Amino acid sequence: MFYKLLTFFYYLRAKYWLRFSSRAKLERYQQKQLKRILGYMKKHNPFYHTKNLSERDLPSWPCMDKYNLMTHFDELNTAHIPLAQAQRIAQQAEVTRDFTPKIGKYSVGLSSGTSGIRGVFLISPREQAQWSGTILAKMLPKSIFCKQKIAFFLRADNNLYESVKSHIIQFKFFDLKKPFEQHISILKNFQPDILVAPPTVLYLLAQAQEQEKLHIAPIKIISVADVLYDDVKQYISRIFKQKVHQIYQATEGLIACTCAQGHLHLNEELMLVQQKNLEKNSGRFIPVLTDFNRTTQPIIRYELNDILTLSSQPCFCGNPSLVIERIEGRCDDVLYAPGNPLHPVFPDFIVRLVLQYLPFVGNFQFRQVSLTKAQLALPVDMKCPPELLTQLKQVLPIQIDVTVWRPTTDLTHKQKRVVREFSV
Repeated sequence: MFYKLLTFFYYLRAKYWLRFSSRAKLERYQQKQLKRILGYMKKHNPFYHTKNLSERDLPSWPCMDKYNLMTHFDELNTAHIPLAQAQRIAQQAEVTRDFTPKIGKYSVGLSSGTSGIRGVFLISPREQAQWSGTILAKMLPKSIFCKQKIAFFLRADNNLYESVKSHIIQFKFFDLKKPFEQHISILKNFQPDILVAPPTVLYLLAQAQEQEKLHIAPIKIISVADVLYDDVKQYISRIFKQKVHQIYQATEGLIACTCAQGHLHLNEELMLVQQKNLEKNSGRFIPVLTDFNRTTQPIIRYELNDILTLSSQPCFCGNPSLVIERIEGRCDDVLYAPGNPLHPVFPDFIVRLVLQYLPFVGNFQFRQVSLTKAQLALPVDMKCPPELLTQLKQVLPIQIDVTVWRPTTDLTHKQKRVVREFSV
């Protein structure tokens, strides 16, 4: 009962109280929260306690990434849980598909490992209640007191997701490890109000709906866990006659959510998002996160491996938090043209070029296999226009071969359109 009340408190907090009428008020709130969390970590966290740090000087705190977070896992988490124990519980859940076990009161999760390292995260009951309340406040299309059914397609279930269940909010987990066809009849019988899935799965569901194999009418569609490309977004929206919203979440936190207008806002009331700029005046940056509320496994000056692009257009929803135009993908997928120094080519350039000449291509993949060679994989019945190949070679002046796209049937794998297969 206490947990439900705590979740409701965080729902009210996110929906009504943590709202700011100006950017200046938001930034003043951020500075206050930053001082509080740094002071707490300096005093209570084993990793930071021994270092000469100041709660007034964030740049003096060490930078973190997935590798450092896992290397110092035992010292960084305030629950005193060894990494080996957390990994054992999380990996066992992945094998058995039973995601209910905890370590004491703490929920354990495992990241997908797309950055090359499988991260383990720990969440306390308070942090879980905060996540639940916040996500419900930001994403439910109706009041929390209205009955709503949520269909969730994910690689793995977790206590974190199960915590949104109640007698009012019905929640059904669809395991992406199972064959896609098995989900159709179950989803049709469930008739969800809210449909949450990676964009690849939403695309397949839209195809099933268009082919009249699926008959559902969700009032909100939410894309998660992967890059949502414009053509995929438009197709899903057209078939279901709904805007496609997004939740940008990693094991490091709830980073961004779309507003009622459909614009993706950083959750700057929950975390400080510093920008590591990639190109001058391009709007592209790598986010560096400092979470105001994570104390079990703190996220302070944590550099993600993602590339984001700021929107140049204002949002009139009233939220002063920054708007993200798009999530381009991983830094590891930036391509490189030969030269001294090497010239970076961002994934978005390639995707937009392909869609310019093949707007209805659907699935495709551009892979740079070396500094001198790349492959454009297209569906078996689609030809590559010579003009597209010419344009691609102007952007990336190397050998580019056209091959046949062979999509994976494993829906747990991220469906990357642009991939770099070598290190620089």
